[in-house]
Amino acid sequence: MADRVSAPIEVPPPPSPRKYWTRRGMAEWLVERLSEDRLTLVGIDHAFSFPLRYFKTYHLLPDWPTFLDDFQKHWPTDDDNTYVNFIRDGLHGNGAARSGNTRWRRLTDERAGAKSVFHFDVPGSVAKSTHAGLPWLRYMRQQLGKRVHFWPFDGWKAPAGRSVIAEVYPSLWSKSFEREGRTSDQHDAYSVAAWMRRADMDGSLAGFFEPSLTPSERTRAELEGWILGIK
Repeated sequence: MADRVSAPIEVPPPPSPRKYWTRRGMAEWLVERLSEDRLTLVGIDHAFSFPLRYFKTYHLLPDWPTFLDDFQKHWPTDDDNTYVNFIRDGLHGNGAARSGNTRWRRLTDERAGAKSVFHFDVPGSVAKSTHAGLPWLRYMRQQLGKRVHFWPFDGWKAPAGRSVIAEVYPSLWSKSFEREGRTSDQHDAYSVAAWMRRADMDGSLAGFFEPSLTPSERTRAELEGWILGIK
């Protein structure tokens, strides 16, 4: 977490038997923070939606909130003690009815050189974090309503006075900052916060919210999502 006065600092998880943050704990913490009277930009390191091919395969309406509802019904990873592998193994939910192909990639993944959101069990994969995290985006959207702008699904430009939640890809920025003894995960989080802080202070941040896309690419990205920082 950072602001114009303070450089990024790691926020410890709330007291609990667990040593690390849980997804539920993070979602609840973000809801609390984003309910405050302070404009905030949140960067989350997993995909916010799926490739266009997924929508066509399962005959889903081209609508992000509808996608989130449908996904949560099949992959209820916001249920207590429910993990992605439980659903992959058929022990909970109905993931087999909403699975994808590793060859399917979003336009922003192609531009960033990122792996498919369906490419599990490989180094650098975001498949597990995406499948675990999507229902929590739905939860935050339900809890926060119009307080928060989910970019770019709610539009490419956030209304004045509204906080923003956006997808980020730490690999874009992690080599720009010294590691300084941080673990890989800690450095990823630090790098994103440091880049957003720097871009805000030097005036370049606003330009990243308007990537150079053709009209058809923009329409596709409004459904698939876009990584903040990819122009």
